[in-house]
Amino acid sequence: MTVSTTQKPAPPRHDVKVVTALRRFAISISVLNILGYTVLGFEQAWLWPFIAVATAYTTEIVLEAISARVDGRAPRYAGGGFKGLVEFLFPAHITGLAVNMLTYVNDRVWVMVFGVVVAVGTKWVLRAPLKGRMRHYMNPSNFGIAIILLLFPWASIAPPYHFTEYLHGPADWVLPAVIVALGTLLNAKLTGRMWLILAWLVGFALQAVVRGLIMGTAIPSALGMMTGTAFILFTNYMVTDPGTSPSKRNSQIAFGAGVAALYGLLTALGIAYGIFFATALVCLIRGGYLWGLHFLDKQRAAQAKEAAAGAARPEGLSVLPTPAPVPAPAAAASAPAALPAVALPAVAVDACAAGTCQHGKCASVRAARERKEVTV
Repeated sequence: MTVSTTQKPAPPRHDVKVVTALRRFAISISVLNILGYTVLGFEQAWLWPFIAVATAYTTEIVLEAISARVDGRAPRYAGGGFKGLVEFLFPAHITGLAVNMLTYVNDRVWVMVFGVVVAVGTKWVLRAPLKGRMRHYMNPSNFGIAIILLLFPWASIAPPYHFTEYLHGPADWVLPAVIVALGTLLNAKLTGRMWLILAWLVGFALQAVVRGLIMGTAIPSALGMMTGTAFILFTNYMVTDPGTSPSKRNSQIAFGAGVAALYGLLTALGIAYGIFFATALVCLIRGGYLWGLHFLDKQRAAQAKEAAAGAARPEGLSVLPTPAPVPAPAAAASAPAALPAVALPAVAVDACAAGTCQHGKCASVRAARERKEVTV
């Protein structure tokens, strides 16, 4: 017997629009890093972006190779040539540069490397069924940053002046305007996350006002955060991640408003960097919701299958309860033991008249007749 060793095909890649969006994301963040180290004032070592990208590439390829081997399929980076490999590495490229760009860990590069590994690795761990496939639901870059801030209290996010330290005059407005224009075009034409952005912005403004009315927070200062370059980058490139945010309008509104509401709650509780923790919590809630829908659908499918099987069962084969045995009449106590059943010919015969029936009354009459004959 010949055993086939043919591998399963690789999972389907992203559609054209998503690949285009990832390509533009990757180009945008690469250009921003180049400008950051040459013009804007990034404070991390210039070698760190290369370390971050190399770490992200390695982690992505190794985990995909392991996953492909376990599933018995071809890895997604194979079969498409160099172009296919580049498209496969777009998410890792974005994640590595984002984690390095948005965190500041002094000179401890291993903390940054750890954050990149966690960010990329979470795509193979935190997954949920969506449209018949297992998809990661946790925003990788945001999760890696949140883990660094949670495990290393001395670490921080990049300071606000990080992006405009060497800009003066009109340039202070030009850079945010360019980011807003490019980000809006990208999200409107490719990712389709404008409802999410709108809900996030409206929710952020509302939570600032509510905190001002309830907690006494200075409302202008709370709203002023929305004018920073870091906030604009987060709005256009972080919270709108197409791989970990919903696509339907109502779901987008719930997602964006939920991040804003949780940010307001965490900030009111005195928790720093709440914007990253809020995004991670909303992604976690969405993942739990997807798993809940999955189990509910399985339960409904099982019930529907059971109902269909019951409806298809022939009526004659229905399982009926066994009737209770009927006791024989008392007069039959003296009747002789019943003879084994014998197949009768297919002729209409009166069994009672012939004396071959098994009725208790007839057996009593026959026995009395025999006793009478013996007595005579």
